[in-house]
Amino acid sequence: MTNPSRPTLAFLAGAGDSGVRIRARDWSGTALGPPEQWPPTLCTALGMVLGSPLPGILCWGPGLLAFPNDAAAALLQGDGLGLPFGQLFPAARDQLATLVSACLDGEARCQENAQLGPGLAGTCSFSPVRDDHGAVAGIVCTFIPDQGAAQAADDRDRVWRFSQDIMGAASLATGRFLAVNPAFSQTFGWSEEEATSRPFMEMVYPDDRDDVAVRMQQLAATGEPLVRYDTRVLHKDGSYRWVCWTIVPEGELLYGVARDITAEKQQAHALRLAEEALRQSQKMEAVGQLTGGLAHDFNNMLAGVSGHLELMKLRIRMGQTDDLVQRTDAALGIVKRAAALTHRLLAFSRRQALDPKPTRVNDLVASMGDLIRPSTGPSIHITTRLSDALWLTLCDPNQLENALLNLANNARDAMPGGGELLIQTSNVTLCATQAMQCGDLAPGEYIDIIVSDNGVGMVPGVAARAFDPFFTTKPIGQGTGLGLSMVYGFARQSGGHVQITSTPGQGTQVLLRLPRHVEAAASASEAEPNHVEVSARGSAIVLIVEDEAEVRDVMADALRLQGHTVTAVGDASAALRYIEARSMPDILVTDVGLPGSMNGRQLADQVRASAPGLPVLLVTGYAEGTVMKNESLPAHMELLIKPFPLSALLDRVGQMTGQRPQAAAHAST
Repeated sequence: MTNPSRPTLAFLAGAGDSGVRIRARDWSGTALGPPEQWPPTLCTALGMVLGSPLPGILCWGPGLLAFPNDAAAALLQGDGLGLPFGQLFPAARDQLATLVSACLDGEARCQENAQLGPGLAGTCSFSPVRDDHGAVAGIVCTFIPDQGAAQAADDRDRVWRFSQDIMGAASLATGRFLAVNPAFSQTFGWSEEEATSRPFMEMVYPDDRDDVAVRMQQLAATGEPLVRYDTRVLHKDGSYRWVCWTIVPEGELLYGVARDITAEKQQAHALRLAEEALRQSQKMEAVGQLTGGLAHDFNNMLAGVSGHLELMKLRIRMGQTDDLVQRTDAALGIVKRAAALTHRLLAFSRRQALDPKPTRVNDLVASMGDLIRPSTGPSIHITTRLSDALWLTLCDPNQLENALLNLANNARDAMPGGGELLIQTSNVTLCATQAMQCGDLAPGEYIDIIVSDNGVGMVPGVAARAFDPFFTTKPIGQGTGLGLSMVYGFARQSGGHVQITSTPGQGTQVLLRLPRHVEAAASASEAEPNHVEVSARGSAIVLIVEDEAEVRDVMADALRLQGHTVTAVGDASAALRYIEARSMPDILVTDVGLPGSMNGRQLADQVRASAPGLPVLLVTGYAEGTVMKNESLPAHMELLIKPFPLSALLDRVGQMTGQRPQAAAHAST
């Protein structure tokens, strides 16, 4: 209870910064209790010590809790407020124990040339303080530092006041700052009184608080400094500043030094956005270069399919049906090639961050023919020499495709009259000396991918700048100068290296070296068959929603041949009208991109709101990552990418309805 005979905390008047820290601290959890309940003897002695110009410390009660005045706090590592006296000078604990013991017995003691810590020496005196009953209740320690210690204290005070680095001392017990330097106030807008009068966790960005709490627990448990820890701190204007902290624990106190890195974080974010924009720009430039060759290839594919269909129609009219199965299989093979190419183009052109996966480079190079040949044209002969038993590497396969396509395009441009493009792969083990020749690569096992041409080559000055962003020897409008810089960035991000060797008039060789990945790669999924024999029959009620009439009819006919009851409609509104007028189907098969105000995913969510768990098969012609956007589909909802064999549709419907029917058709949709 507050003593009405004296003003509340009046003894702290004129007590300086130490008085501010005493007011800000929560003392209710200590043996002393709240300051309003402190005995008059303690208050009187404390007022005298805090007002003294000499360094002085009042130690009071069980454990001799310390109350340093401003002059003494400047000599300590931190201000020492509330610590047991024995923790203030750990280097001189044994030396001071005798003096403290004598003082508690009522004897005043003095010692000259006392060595209290590194660079802290001088004369210290200990005087007992008695309570109203005459018993020794505390000790006053007065310290007169020698000239060197005084200078060190002045230096520390000067660093505290004038440093541009943020500095602060905090208590783990109370969760509050005990003191902050002027740079703290300049950076965050909070005065020292404002910063020390609230829990410091309130100043931490909400999303960072859990991690900060864990770090504080680790500091208390281990006593190890926390170095280069980035977090966000609240500014008085309501914004947040990024700060990089170094925090050193000492008992229950924390001493922190920090630097404002907000501008650096913003620059790094802007750089990431710029890099992604450059990557996408280069990727789309490569896709643009492909279009002419791809149009030629697709025309050939369409000619092949239409030719087989016309011959089949003619032979049916003539009653000659012996080769219909062979011609159907031939047409399906062409469609499958076209489907693989469109899937690869979608994956290649979409926006994405690096997604490292165990990659079989030989398989990737072999499968890239449909991308590289249209880009290079018929005058360039492409040869591959792929090493047997090539190791795996861990990289983003789409970005590796992008890199190889850029290298192929550069080779094409270097051979305007035609020539030979050679792609080779091999395993290589680098010793320390060999690794040093490849920048900062570590010795170890790597795979090499070499792209060579016999074109015009480059002079040394041009080759030396080949990887510089925006450097190009092409005319304006015919290249961004980003191709090789993107290859370089991909190699470095993947833990590898790239180097170029070129001789004018003889050609260029680019070596892309990537680290070996020792984990086993996931086994390749078995290819879906074009057809299987008809056996199991289905009996599900299927609702198909597809805006393309021909695709819708083929899907419906195939499912009906399998024994299912099928209704096919062209948009979401028609599907909802069907369900309202009739009943819920056993499975909903819907295209994602539907006309009107509701797409297939929205339709599925609305239908499942009244029929949770209804199997839904989403069908789309976009790349899976474009549709999914790194999300997971709900249970009993799956995705099927167009074009697909009808066997895949029938099998998926059978699996999702628990019937597993097998395919009855030999076509693709």
